[in-house]
Amino acid sequence: MKQSYVRRGLIALMISIALVAGVLSGCTEEKQAAPSAPEVQVVEVIQRDMPITKEWVGQTTGAEDVEIRARVNGWLTSINFREGTEVGKGTLLYTIDDSELRQQVAEAQGRLAQARTMLARAKSDVNRYRPLAEAGAVSQRDLETALAEAGSQQGEVDAAEASLKVAEINLSYARVTAPIDGLIGISAARVGDFVGRPPNPVILNTMSRVDSVHVRFSISEQEYLDIVRRATVQQRAEGGGKKTEFELVLADGLTYPLKGRLVYLQREIDASTGTLLLETSFPNPDKILRPGQFARVRAIFSEVKGATVIPTRAVTELQGQYIVYAVGADNKAQFRKVQLGPKLGRLQIIEQGVNPGEKIVVEGIQKVRPDMILAPTTVEYPGDSTSVAGQPEGGK
Repeated sequence: MKQSYVRRGLIALMISIALVAGVLSGCTEEKQAAPSAPEVQVVEVIQRDMPITKEWVGQTTGAEDVEIRARVNGWLTSINFREGTEVGKGTLLYTIDDSELRQQVAEAQGRLAQARTMLARAKSDVNRYRPLAEAGAVSQRDLETALAEAGSQQGEVDAAEASLKVAEINLSYARVTAPIDGLIGISAARVGDFVGRPPNPVILNTMSRVDSVHVRFSISEQEYLDIVRRATVQQRAEGGGKKTEFELVLADGLTYPLKGRLVYLQREIDASTGTLLLETSFPNPDKILRPGQFARVRAIFSEVKGATVIPTRAVTELQGQYIVYAVGADNKAQFRKVQLGPKLGRLQIIEQGVNPGEKIVVEGIQKVRPDMILAPTTVEYPGDSTSVAGQPEGGK
């Protein structure tokens, strides 16, 4: 009987343990079935005046780039400057063997002397025949013949003088001087080379005036039209008179400290590329800039007043549409389609879809789904990068 009571007690204890284990197991499963809200970082949508900046890649040239050519054939006899330095206008750069050129000058001088002698004889005949013809001692025809001969000899003198000038000019080409003040490069020929006739060096060197440097770049036809429209609206709003200034971003990523100005626009759109060539000029007092450098040119053409702005990393593209996730007062994720304006560095102008003061997800977007409860943390707004230009993305 006693063993029966013990057996029933053990069975009751085992049942109690099983019930407790089942309850505890159910609680654990319930906790696992209810995952915690994902943590995300959010920022507040802001409103500010935003400059519309354009940027292009260009290449620098000198304010003047002049090719130094060998204009006569001959052996290069001397190089009279230090390559890669500044030289003044009129500085002797090269000399070319001029022995043949001097001979040509001497021959031209001899022909001129002979022509002048013949002219003097012809004029003497005219002076002698004129009184004789007036006295009837010689015929009028003889006088006319003497006059014609004098005119012919005058023509010979004129031709000989012209030939001498050409010979002297060719002789001067044997001394190659600097046409401008500027920076000269490395010679394409050396002493002893035969120059002036292809395929030997005809262009001996190139000089550049670099007290200011020009930058050439091309813009598309669409960009040109957009810039003109924006600039026109801006000038009307500001009363006109303000010229666009350009900035130069060098290869090391630093912005050149001096502003540039527009020099010219090409007359026509290049039909083969659909682009328009522009050239800007930048002061270069310290001669830092050199021709041939690649650099980015940017300019502010207008300003959007009171633009709605968010960080660019908050925008996601989905099947050709742009979306962001806003966070409501209940921390619930709200799916928003947005219409983009220009992108300026790390900042994106939003034309439609969100309003200033709302909070949007910038970090952890991949974990967010519509209507999901989130655990948001407000973070500092990204640094002001409006000086870093960009192109419109998905907007105008």
